[in-house]
Amino acid sequence: MQHRSRVIVGVLSMAILVQGWRTNVVLAAPRVVPPAPTCAAPARATPSQTEGPFYKANTPQRTSLIEQGMGGTKLIVTGYVLSPDCRPVPGAWLDFWQADDRGEYDNTGFRMRGHQFTDNAGVYYLETVMPGLYTGRTRHIHVKVRAPNGPTLTTQLYVPGEAQNARDGIFNPALVVTMRDAPEGKIATFNFIVALR
Repeated sequence: MQHRSRVIVGVLSMAILVQGWRTNVVLAAPRVVPPAPTCAAPARATPSQTEGPFYKANTPQRTSLIEQGMGGTKLIVTGYVLSPDCRPVPGAWLDFWQADDRGEYDNTGFRMRGHQFTDNAGVYYLETVMPGLYTGRTRHIHVKVRAPNGPTLTTQLYVPGEAQNARDGIFNPALVVTMRDAPEGKIATFNFIVALR
């Protein structure tokens, strides 16, 4: 009887795992492929910016910051990490963090935080939500980018056409993403140029 109970529990656990896996597959959005980069060597490095007071190390590795029940407009951010000679950088580390749609940071856990690595073509891909506004700042996403064995670039990405851009003291137009509407929300593209050593 005890053996049969263990078998039933095992089968039920497997069914739950399979059902959860299927649910994740159904909910996953098709991957957006960024357009081929236009780059003229030697390319100027992406400008650096302050990391601000809300950075946390040791974030989870993930390509989606969206969690169950999270509000806001869905935003996909994608592009390439390139070297100054315009070559893709595979295996580059990117660490993203941002405010949620209400303009609030999670400073106790890792909500709206995560790192990833570029693929063999130097492409990164992030699913998130449009960051909210808070006093003194326009909409922005923080990111650290590092080529394998290279120095770390710390910077921020900005939304085009945002009224607060002109009033944000550290806003840099060189860091504005290219953005377009999509059925599920917005798609933004931005290519990072980073030093290799």
